[in-house]
Order: sequence, then structure tokens, then C-alpha cells
Amino acid sequence: MGYSLHLPGAASMRSDASHASRPALATMAELSPPQRAQSAALAAALASTLAVSGAHAADPWPYSTLLTKVTADDVTKVAFSEDGKKVVAFDQEGRDHQVNIFPGADDELVTQLRTHNVQFAVVPPPEANPAVQALGTIGGVLINFLPIFLLIGLNVLANRGQGPMGGMGPGAVGKSQSKIQMEPETGVTFQDVAGCDGSKQELTEIVEFLKNPGKYSALGAKIPRGAIMEGPPGTGKTLLARAVAGEAGVPFVSASGSEFVEMFVGVGASRVRDLFGQAKKNAPCIIFIDEIDAIGGKRAGTSGGGMGGGGNDEREQTLNQILTEMDGFEGNAGVIVLAATNRADILDEALLRPGRFDRRVPVDLPDVKGRKEILNVHVRGKPLADELDLDIVAKRTTGFSGASLANLMNEAAIIAARNNKTSITYEEVDYAIDRVTVGMQKASGGPSFPNRQKLVAYHEAGHAVMGLLTPDYDMVTKVTIIPRSSGAGGFTLFTPSEELLESGMYTKKYLMAQLGVALGGRVAEEIVYGEEGVTTGASGDLQQVRNIARRMVAQWGFANAELGEAPVAWESPDGNGMMQPRSASPKTEKLLDEQVTRIVDLAYESCMKTLSENRGLLDTLTDALIEKETIDFDELATMRDDHLNKVAA
Repeated sequence: MGYSLHLPGAASMRSDASHASRPALATMAELSPPQRAQSAALAAALASTLAVSGAHAADPWPYSTLLTKVTADDVTKVAFSEDGKKVVAFDQEGRDHQVNIFPGADDELVTQLRTHNVQFAVVPPPEANPAVQALGTIGGVLINFLPIFLLIGLNVLANRGQGPMGGMGPGAVGKSQSKIQMEPETGVTFQDVAGCDGSKQELTEIVEFLKNPGKYSALGAKIPRGAIMEGPPGTGKTLLARAVAGEAGVPFVSASGSEFVEMFVGVGASRVRDLFGQAKKNAPCIIFIDEIDAIGGKRAGTSGGGMGGGGNDEREQTLNQILTEMDGFEGNAGVIVLAATNRADILDEALLRPGRFDRRVPVDLPDVKGRKEILNVHVRGKPLADELDLDIVAKRTTGFSGASLANLMNEAAIIAARNNKTSITYEEVDYAIDRVTVGMQKASGGPSFPNRQKLVAYHEAGHAVMGLLTPDYDMVTKVTIIPRSSGAGGFTLFTPSEELLESGMYTKKYLMAQLGVALGGRVAEEIVYGEEGVTTGASGDLQQVRNIARRMVAQWGFANAELGEAPVAWESPDGNGMMQPRSASPKTEKLLDEQVTRIVDLAYESCMKTLSENRGLLDTLTDALIEKETIDFDELATMRDDHLNKVAA
């Protein structure tokens, strides 16, 4: 509001455009110079009073109350607004009261104010500072565009936080975290993948289809929509997928199954759509989903899936979107999906049906030939000693995956560098194999604890002698009494034949021999130290004996005639635990226990007889272990042959 001040005793008129015809107030221009100066001073004083009067504001007055207060001399001054519609009256206590007046009432009010010598005026609003006015204008513009600026800032921060591999900014919650890799970036071909010729043959056809589709189309063949590679960890499933893209020369889109699962429902499905959208733009293309079991497990309500309930969680929505993209209402011509898992048994049946993953490619652990090929790949760039035979290394690394073999040769190179050697010898490879399989070497403590060293030597010699003298059993490759970080005081290394490992079929004769070898350490302690001197060192061996004997009777049908002529499996391969169904009655369980005891007794008697009759070989091997701590196959074979020749003579 703007206010003007009335000068008592002077002819005054309010300057208002809408009431200019009424001679009630004089304008400042009509006053004499002294009056104008006094009016300006009083107007400034009144404006100053109004500026600080907010703290003393009182209740508003009706117009009639204002007239009554003026008549009673309870009003000290009055300020008119510039439009003449409002006034502010100040009482004797300095409090201000707002009053709304109606048109034409100002004449009556001015008359009363002049009668009672009340100061009144119309004060124009203060002119704004140009700089302040400009800042106000800019501030208004900034306020209007503030939401847009905030969105731009959030987008910039999100892009900066993504990095080269993409990120999870506010605007990219549903975007795929996968990275498109074109053919030059893979740098992998089938020559870099060894030890899985069967798997490569299955995938080679996909490569040929991408390179020469006409060859197959002429025969009415359709390109497979997908192939799922299943096998143990470290067998080269991801490497195979990259090799397929490298051989075919097509774009490679990769993602991990865990990247599709988020706390926000629907994000995974959105990422699947984005992933396939990227692939369609670059078709023909290969999509690789690693660890697909993270999102492709059996859904609730299906055979063996879930814990019941509905199928509306994030993982199931993601799986449904994958099923739709692979074989839904729209085709994905030229887009092949490769997936990898080591838990194919838990995958949903709808995911594995033809039309989605048309092929299941097993990627198993390599055989001895495959291990040799893998070793040839991983020794590239490594100087090998002339005497190092990779065939021997391949035979010693039974059960190793491709990743394990790569780690093995890297460990051997590190050990050779530690020993200041210029090439890798069998000594470093042997050390690396032991470190990977049984743990690091510890200080043996032989000189400080000779009794302990002798006890361990007899124990390991018992295992080794039983293995050396048992026909058609695994080869005894190495015996050592050097303790390991895994807690073993020593170990005897047996190398089974590749044929036995490949077939997985074991005879009753072989299993009985395995029981005798496992009991060799405990029986050797009894022979040398007596029943009172045996130790707990054979606890692991005894558990192995119980496990093998139980499975022979209850699972493999190797029981004796007391359980009937026809063999029967009385328990599942997972055993007879709390969560497993029981197939045998208490009476049958008792018979099973009796048969297990009988089989173990037979193995114990055979082991005791063999070691007692060959005590000389047991002592010779023990003395050699105490002296050398480690004996390899050649020395063991020599000791065995010398002993048998001496006995025969």
C-alpha cells in the first residue's frame, strides 16, 4: 500500500485518478514549496511508521468504527491507499487497523479528519531500485525453469556415474547392463578353445548357419533359436560363446543372469526387452546370458519349482519376458541366444523346450587328451624345460577343468620366478599341483618331532603298500609326509585310469580294494604300535570306509545272500538322511547294517594279512620317507619290484 500525509490547516486534496473531480485533497503540486517540503517529510515519517508497524498490527475495523474513533479523538493519523479503497488508522497506542471503505466515503472521512485535526495523506508506493527489479525478474525466470534445470542436472550426474560399462542412474533403471561387443573386440576363435571337441562341433553348426544360411535353408533347415551350455564351473562355457561370435563375425551381446534381478518389480523384464532390442538392431547377432539359472529356475507351481503361491515376483516376470522374446508372438530372425549354467537340473521346462533353447550342449571336464590340448594353449609364452612332459602333467591332473589348468600353469610360472629359474620344470608343476589339490606345504618339524614323523611315515606307507600290492588298482603316483595347510600330516596320491573315470562304473573287486587301501594307514599303526598306540589320524579314512561300504550294500546291490538273491537299492543316491524318504523297514535296516559290518570286516582282514606278510616293504618305505619326505612313482615301483623278487627268491 502507498500512503500520503495530510497537513493540518492546509487545503488538501487526495490525488486519485478515479476521484480527480472531487476537491477533497490537494495534490503535492498544488501546495506551496514550504508545504510540499513539510508534506514530504511527514509522508516519509508515516511511511517509516508503516514499515515497522507490522509488529503492532491489530484487528481490522469496520468503516463505522473508524468514524466513531475519529469523532472520539482516538485516531492519531490515517493513511490512504493509492487506489482509495483501503485506509490504515493508527490509534493512541500506536496500533494500526485496516479499514475497507466504499466509493464516495472518502469525502465524509476527510471532513471528519480535518475537523479533528487528524493527520492523513496518500503516500505513493516507493519506486523500486532498478538493480533489485532486474534481480527479481531473473529470479522469477529461474523459479519457472527450476524443474527443468533439476532434471538436466540429474541426467548429467547419472551419465557421469555410469562409467564406460553403463550404470544405474535415475533415468536408466530399466536399461540393460549388457555390453555390445563387436567381432573385433572378442578376439577369440575356436583355436583358443581346447578340450571340448564335442561341444565345439555342436556350436560350429551355428557358426556355419550364420555364415552360410543358404546351405541349410536349401534343405528346409531353420536356424536354432538358442543353445544352452551346461557343465561344471571353469570348463570354458563363456569362452565358447565368445568363440562362436568371433568365428561368425557377428555382434556379441553379453549379460549375466543376476543383472536382470532388482528390488523393483518389472525392471528385469524391461532389461530383457532392452537387451533383445539391442540385438535386433545389430542382427544377425548372438546374445549370451551367463548363469541363466539365476532367473531361469522352475517357477512356483511347476514340477519341482518354487515354494507354492503365485508367479508374480520379479524373477518370474523376467523369465516370462525371456520366454516371450525367444518364441513369442514376434520372431527374432537372426538373433541366437546362447546361455550357460552349471545347474541345468533346476531350469524351467518352458525355457528348455524346442523353439527356445533347441540344443543342450554339454561342456564336461576334459579327458586326458583334452587336458593335454588345454595345457598346450596355456603354456603359450611360458618357457618350458626340455624334460617337462605335458603328457605326465595331463595324467596327474585328473578332474581339473580348463580354468584349473590355466591357474596351475600360472602358479608354476610364479614358483619358477620365485626360485630364480629361467624355465618351468616338472618340479614347479608338481609343487603347484600339490598346492592346488591339498594345500600349501608347512614346516614338517621332522627333526624336532621324530616320533611324529615316524608315525606319519608308517601311516602313509600303509596306504601306499596296499595300493602297490593290490592288482588292477589305481597307480600310486606319490607319497609324502610333508604336512599341508589343509591339516593333512601327509598324503598318498593315487591316479585312477581315464577309462574308469570316463565310464564311472566300478566293480565290486575295485570297491573292496578301495576299502583295503583306505584301511591301510590304520592297520599299519596297529601292526607297528599295537592297538593301544593307534591315533585319530585315520578318522577321515574310516569315514570313507563307512560311506563306500554303505553305498555298496544299500545303493549298488553288492550285499550278500542274506538280503535275497535279487539286488535292491534301499536308499537314494543322496543317502538316508532326515529329508530323504525311507524305503527300508527297521528290520531291513538292521540287516543292511550287518552287511556293511561284514564287508568292512572282510576288507580289514585282507588289509591286515597283506601288510603283515609284507612288513619288510612297509619298513623300507617308511625309512625312505623319513629320509626323503617325498617319494615318486618310479622309486615306489622299484621298491615294490625289489621286495617281490626277494620274497620270490
